[in-house]
Amino acid sequence: MARMTLQDVARTAGVSLATVDRVLNGRPGVNADTAARVRAVMQSLNYRPDRAAMRLARGTGHRFCFVLPKGNNAFMLALHREVLDAGRRFAADRVDVDVLEVDVFDGEVLADALHLLAGRVDGVATVALDHPSVRHAIDELTLSGVSVVTLVSDVPNASRTHYVGIDNVAAGRTAGSLLGRFVGGRKGKVGLIAGSLALRDHIERQMGFEQVLGRDFPELDVLPVREGRDEDEQVERLVAGLLSAHDDLVGVYNAGAGTGGLIAALEASGRGGEVVVIAHELTPASRRHLLRGTIDAVINQNPGHEVRSAIRVLLAAREGMPIITGQEQIRIDVFIRENVPALADGAAQGG
Repeated sequence: MARMTLQDVARTAGVSLATVDRVLNGRPGVNADTAARVRAVMQSLNYRPDRAAMRLARGTGHRFCFVLPKGNNAFMLALHREVLDAGRRFAADRVDVDVLEVDVFDGEVLADALHLLAGRVDGVATVALDHPSVRHAIDELTLSGVSVVTLVSDVPNASRTHYVGIDNVAAGRTAGSLLGRFVGGRKGKVGLIAGSLALRDHIERQMGFEQVLGRDFPELDVLPVREGRDEDEQVERLVAGLLSAHDDLVGVYNAGAGTGGLIAALEASGRGGEVVVIAHELTPASRRHLLRGTIDAVINQNPGHEVRSAIRVLLAAREGMPIITGQEQIRIDVFIRENVPALADGAAQGG
């Protein structure tokens, strides 16, 4: 069936194109009965507006900014690349996408960066710290008319439009189940590394992980969580300390980044392959160690899907369109050595 156009709606409703445009965009100047008739015709014809064409016709567009962490976190660098790629794709639709890198581990620094975006952009997608100043900055952006999406890590008590990311409690539960099964009935200690306990995604992963181990694997003793700030050097020091202090360490779950440091500590101790390792994000380094057997499983979220989803959600918010929930649900992928996708495999690219 051919796509219905504004002209089809106007002809069927017996009104002008200008009247249909006013009804479509909620502008005044149309009689209530006429507006109701136009909306009824839109529904009967299953009319769906081509928003990109409308932006081009009117010479209007949207400005979106992604606020991402500074540093060498491989997953965040992949996210950055996906933003730049999406920006090139959406440019033809008059959607301008930019990136701002800040220290998201510092709540005041992140909040200041968000405050500076007020009046300069139409939408913001931010990797967010669950911090009072960050919540306030998101609320103020929203009040100023800027649509805000939280990305990867949520701030649910702020007035953000939507959260784009995986269910992190479920990811932590998955990690706990995998580690317990891979340990294979041995008794011992389990190390838990987070980037920061101010990042909600890491807190939720910790909660899910500890819940499953406490319930299903009581023979495993989870050690107090350590914060590695997603830095290889810091994580390496923490894991080296765990290995030195606990001869019975049988597993490590790294809920954040810095997996390269974890592997370096294991290999330096000669216990690589002996200690079960569950990590996050399929990066070049984690892929290599998964294939070598130093990492037992990787829990992954697709950065391309997340970026495209964030842009679609921001566009829907700006243009009064509904969010397609199924399309914007970010799935949890689990990779072991036997199912690592090929480097050029597009099947893992998501929506």
